[in-house]
Amino acid sequence: MRLVVEGPCRGGQVGAAYVRWEDGRRSVLSWRPGTALDAMRAGPLAVSETLRSGGSPCPAVELSAQVGPDVVLVQELLPGGPVGMFGHAALDRALAWSEAMAGRLAGRADIPPVLLHLRGDGPGFCLHGPLRRHGPRGTALERRIRAVAPGPESQWDAVHFDFHPGNMLAAPGGPPTGVIDWDGAGRGDRRLDLVTLRFGLEEHDTEPGVVERLDALLDEIEPDVLRPLWAHMSLRMADWAIRHFAPGDVDRWLDLAETRLGPAGSQNVSA
Repeated sequence: MRLVVEGPCRGGQVGAAYVRWEDGRRSVLSWRPGTALDAMRAGPLAVSETLRSGGSPCPAVELSAQVGPDVVLVQELLPGGPVGMFGHAALDRALAWSEAMAGRLAGRADIPPVLLHLRGDGPGFCLHGPLRRHGPRGTALERRIRAVAPGPESQWDAVHFDFHPGNMLAAPGGPPTGVIDWDGAGRGDRRLDLVTLRFGLEEHDTEPGVVERLDALLDEIEPDVLRPLWAHMSLRMADWAIRHFAPGDVDRWLDLAETRLGPAGSQNVSA
């Protein structure tokens, strides 16, 4: 099967490509190194297909193949482009999508849970070592993350796992119309996506009051539920920034992490 590559998709940090089938139809190709297709089908692809069958704005998978140690996916090209200014209408749409994921995987014990990696390294992200070695402030934060008690394991919400404006599509000047990049999706607490969105808004243009409104919603979540979700995103973003971005970017994520985990020397975590 031959696909013509038209060029890289806009946005994102890892990337995907626009491709064209022989009949002229356009799709999106992504490549996942070191991945087993069976695991993708049992986890992320099962989640997105379950949601899509219920009307959620997930792209259909048109082709999947194991190519050596890697997986190639060709997915439906959804309408719209990158989200610009993230306003209150966009937040309304995102919150509605999150609500729709509540309990959607009930009884689907075959779908693996998402992992927070609070006590050990994730697969290429959520690495503890870089944060632990990043001076006294990073060391203190990593210690607090490891001390956070993990949340309950048996939860049945669908979780996108990378729910931020860069993975949302919108018509020009309108609210988001679809969500892409479900490759990390799994079963868990859908409120992880709201925490992910809060971290994503830290580096995205927003209308006045949007961030404050989302913070108020997070304030309503029970502390023992919110804390592990916040710790996960703190680790994920700080570790990634240490390894890939400038020191000023690292400080920004440390600042945000400490708003709910506390500054160096604090003890406001569960043992």
